[in-house]
Amino acid sequence: MQKLKNTIADIRALDASAMAAARQRQADLTKPAGSLGRLEELSVQLAGMQGKASPVIADKAIFTLAGDHGVVAEKVGNWPQDVTAQMVMNFLQGGAGINVLARLVGARVIFADMGVATELPPHPQLIVRKIGYGTHNICRGPAMTREQAVQCLEAGIELVEAEIPHGLHIIGTGDMGIGNTTPSSAILAAVTGKPAAEATGRGTGITDEQLRHKAAIVEKALQVNKPDPDDGIDILSKVGGFEIGGLAGVIIGAAAHRIPVVIDGFISGASALIALKLAPAIRDYLIAAHVSAEAAHPLMLATLGLKPLFNLEMRLGEGTGAALGIFIAEAAARTLNEMATFAEAGVSEGE
Repeated sequence: MQKLKNTIADIRALDASAMAAARQRQADLTKPAGSLGRLEELSVQLAGMQGKASPVIADKAIFTLAGDHGVVAEKVGNWPQDVTAQMVMNFLQGGAGINVLARLVGARVIFADMGVATELPPHPQLIVRKIGYGTHNICRGPAMTREQAVQCLEAGIELVEAEIPHGLHIIGTGDMGIGNTTPSSAILAAVTGKPAAEATGRGTGITDEQLRHKAAIVEKALQVNKPDPDDGIDILSKVGGFEIGGLAGVIIGAAAHRIPVVIDGFISGASALIALKLAPAIRDYLIAAHVSAEAAHPLMLATLGLKPLFNLEMRLGEGTGAALGIFIAEAAARTLNEMATFAEAGVSEGE
């Protein structure tokens, strides 16, 4: 617990002087003011995050964490739990969506087993930080103990710290866990106080009848566990997931080291909600890559106070949306740093 407390205490506000310098350079670049839209806004934000007037986005990493969920026993989706482990092996073989998009944007991917229900074969690219063999069924009691929730969070912090020596200018968050939209919906409902039906979506694609059942399961989990909406660790321990907690720790660890965090979709958003409850200062370090096709994701982004960069109707997870968000962040930084100013280019400025 002490590591978590110390890391949260290290989070600082954005660097106002770096942002002012970046904003001034944007005003001097060879373009009409505001003509690069969100890229300009993002470049200034990146400067504040990194504490540099010229932010650098070169060393990129996506943290894709995996865990299983006992609530799968309630038939909240169409995919068997075995798929979590099978997909982790697909990640390690380079055949998943996140592998393709990470290669495209030049990001390395850190794969970690936070709580897959089976033993995975050793692999040089797989980090094993298994807290348990899947969470407990949240309809019958807490997902995990409070101590395990802290272990998740601190493991996520340590994953970030281990990558910093290899170079880390920006990170993305990603997930793998069959059934994990259900605990994510429960987290959203717990934080916002909204009815379970408003916080619950179709996940991997379920029928209307299945959706009603899933919302009822989320409501039951909330009634059984009664998570404290003001206590992030309580929410995580009662209705969360091992990979969700790990990602919350990744977010907190990155913010403490002034590293921008591009969050992916619904599950990453649930992790950000947990992180925000524990450390409100992390909000300044979050970049929402996209708005997911998951129905409750706009509510989640509004609760986080974030505006997504794009909407491609994606809902895969894994960090795929975050990979594209990292590409946009790099575009923002490079246009700020590499475009010429009016003076440098000898171009006349407008009136």
